[in-house]
Amino acid sequence: MRYRINKKTGDRISEIGLGSAYMPETPLTQAISALRKAYEGGINYYDLAAGDGKAFPMYGEAFADVRKHILYQIHFGADYSKGSYGWSLNLETIKRSVDKQLKELRTDYIDYGFIHCQDEFSDWETYRKNGVYDWIQRLREQGIVRHLGLSSHTPAVIQGIMDEVSIDMLMFSVNPAYDYGQGEFANGSADERAAVYRRCEAGSVGISVMKPFSGGQLLSAEQSPFGQALTPYQCIRYALDRPGVLTVLPGAQSVQEIETLLAYEDQTEEALDYSVIGSFAPPQASGKCVYCNHCKPCPMGIDIGLVNKYYDLAKAGDKMAVEHYRALEKNAANCIKCGHCDSRCPFSVCQSERMREICSFMDHSK
Repeated sequence: MRYRINKKTGDRISEIGLGSAYMPETPLTQAISALRKAYEGGINYYDLAAGDGKAFPMYGEAFADVRKHILYQIHFGADYSKGSYGWSLNLETIKRSVDKQLKELRTDYIDYGFIHCQDEFSDWETYRKNGVYDWIQRLREQGIVRHLGLSSHTPAVIQGIMDEVSIDMLMFSVNPAYDYGQGEFANGSADERAAVYRRCEAGSVGISVMKPFSGGQLLSAEQSPFGQALTPYQCIRYALDRPGVLTVLPGAQSVQEIETLLAYEDQTEEALDYSVIGSFAPPQASGKCVYCNHCKPCPMGIDIGLVNKYYDLAKAGDKMAVEHYRALEKNAANCIKCGHCDSRCPFSVCQSERMREICSFMDHSK
């Protein structure tokens, strides 16, 4: 397992995490076996926006003895008073739900306490008016909540809340379908979504990824909005390549499904190549680098995807991106305009021209 560091909290987070939407659908003993397999495979980050309240005793039983080695996302607004998942903005309902979750998880603290599911500006207004945010802050002062998170599907709302409060982690729905305007939660334009990724990277806010497979649709040619199936590994790699992303949280409910997720770490670069999405990218995505590195190998040894990522972040105001760029062994200044990358780019990016643009920008950045 490979790990990424949340720069705001210092937490070392597995790049493959685990969602809990499907775990309650399996019998208790099988669920515990699956969760232990995940832990033994190096997964240390678990989202608890569960599909059903039955998930919490499962996690409590599976992880009571290793609690200090794992990280939980717990959502202030997910309500399990009726068993299955519900959503609430009522403070007393949320208090009861969180207390119940902690008891069943056999823990007395929350690693990442999340402002839950803020998809409309009115949700945030109600959340604050009802005192939910203030209660989370009191729990932070008491050490019960260690870090603050936010979950949303809507870029504009994310930006608005981040203007008001400082968060440590964002949970966002990331996959090619949503980024290209396809699917139920495809909120915001491609540029608006990219702006969220870059803001998080520049501000050291980690992103944990929900819905990496678009609810499974991207894994089926019949259900995919593109009429072509992607593999789980292509979807995971796509998400991990977005700026700011620390961990991807697919769901699973069996040892076999956990083993399939863990196998991501052993895949070849060819198996992880998601450049096929260039064939169904919308016109507005044409000419924009998505850091897929399908243009490799560069004869001069330039990591073209990384150079582009640092450039985009630098333009968004990330001064550290300029420093990282200048620390590269090879950068845009080493481009010889051979055109190899231009001919291979599935997104019609003229990388040889872009290298000239990047070189000029970085040379004049302070």
